[in-house]
Amino acid sequence: MSTTEISKSRKITAWVIAGLLTALFSFSSAGKLFLHPEQMGQMHLENWRIIIGIGEVTSALLFLFPRTNIYGTLLLSAYMGGAIIIHMTSGLSILMPSVVLIHVWITGFLRNPELFKK
Repeated sequence: MSTTEISKSRKITAWVIAGLLTALFSFSSAGKLFLHPEQMGQMHLENWRIIIGIGEVTSALLFLFPRTNIYGTLLLSAYMGGAIIIHMTSGLSILMPSVVLIHVWITGFLRNPELFKK
């Protein structure tokens, strides 16, 4: 096995986590766009909800597919960093966005171990 090959169990684990995260981000995006737009008003982002929702679902789709998952990992990391900042400045718990960000990076590592080598 070469240094860039990934084991079958690692691939399956990465796909499962990536699928779950993509579903989470897609549901969150749908909430911003269609279901509960008033929640964005609580954070004073109601004028940005469409741009944020489209960016979120686009990043999640880039994250899901193997050819673009590196870009999706970077975009979702930036997105979750912004979510952590918004939660901090709004007095909300940062636990959930932090846990999601950690899972994004774990999945990024599982799918692209060469990124973390010297």
